[in-house]
Amino acid sequence: MTTKISLLFYLRKSKVNSQGLMPIYQRITIEGERFDSSTGHFIDELKWSPESGKIKGNSEEARSINGRLDLLKAKVYEIEKRLFMSETKINFENFKNEYQDKKIRERYLVPIFVEHNRKIKELVGQEYAPGTLERYETSLKHTKNFIFWKYNITDINIEKIDHSFITEYEFYLRSVRKCANNTAVKYIKNFHKIINQCLANGWLNKDPFANYKSKVKEVIREFLTEKEIETIFNKRFASERLELVRDIFIFSCFTGLAYIDVKQLTLDNISLGIDGDKWIFKNRQKTDTASKIPVLPVAQEIINKYVQHPVCKNENRLLPILSNQKMNAYLKEIADVCKINKDLTFHIARHTFATTVTLSNGVPLETVSKMLGHTNLKTTQHYAKILDKKISEDMMILKSKFASKEQNYKKFGTA
Repeated sequence: MTTKISLLFYLRKSKVNSQGLMPIYQRITIEGERFDSSTGHFIDELKWSPESGKIKGNSEEARSINGRLDLLKAKVYEIEKRLFMSETKINFENFKNEYQDKKIRERYLVPIFVEHNRKIKELVGQEYAPGTLERYETSLKHTKNFIFWKYNITDINIEKIDHSFITEYEFYLRSVRKCANNTAVKYIKNFHKIINQCLANGWLNKDPFANYKSKVKEVIREFLTEKEIETIFNKRFASERLELVRDIFIFSCFTGLAYIDVKQLTLDNISLGIDGDKWIFKNRQKTDTASKIPVLPVAQEIINKYVQHPVCKNENRLLPILSNQKMNAYLKEIADVCKINKDLTFHIARHTFATTVTLSNGVPLETVSKMLGHTNLKTTQHYAKILDKKISEDMMILKSKFASKEQNYKKFGTA
């Protein structure tokens, strides 16, 4: 029992009765919060010992009332023990409800989840992206459907959520919903956040995730090779629509910006950097971390091409980007026309910047991480793992260094 509970008996002088007697009150303090209640006994102030919290002497009145106070003290310790043995969290709310014989309020999962999502909705555009709200709404839908599928009920008391609930939920996501490993793990992670809120509020006594483990499988992310970039860049398109999509896709390949960040770009995001050249300064929509990217010649060429475009002039945009859905649909046409056998999406441009454009050309990992606006270097390291070409080139440099020093080495055993 780590929760500190203190007990005090005292005279409440403000409640003196018509006979001049003062009531004895009991004060219970738990984690800095306290509640007071009357013992039902009144005595003369002169008979009271503040130090011991009892009546002085050994009179019949003293023995009777002091005995009653001892019983009240024993009740406090008995409740503390009962809560501990039932593995109920010993906090102010639970203790007070037990002491006053009140039934602890039952809490159900769905309203807690709904309230969580409502707060996220209120903060969309400030602390959260619209996609975050969408993911949690989908998570709520899957959770509700699972509860009905498994228990044939529409909601569940959070006290009944245990390790078995979580493993069954994961099984449901994988089998019934046909979710891939990483998708299932993400939905469980969203659900875990709701459980953590319940634990933090003292509504749950045990963490149902205590012995649960899941692992995100590393996904090999698609990216374009230098030759594929050149093929797309040099391709002549009969359609202005495909030419526009190609240009903005190439712009992302040479800046590393995600779709939403390209869409939000204005001329105000272009400023002179520390080297006196033009840089893009943009906080990522997803994480609100700063991206600072020098504008490469190819990217500048595309910016210049569309500076007089009506959408750019009228809507204060750097580039006249289409919707993400249309961009991805047209990129599939571009892949077909260019005979690139990859599922081309706009986000592949970001991966291409990280791999082919920067890391493959010797840009340090830390620098790439800063430009991408990653909050963790491990996220950027994922790209470095898939660059066999870079490994080969680095080892060739090492081999050449050893070759130049070959005369300093003798054959084994000849010394």
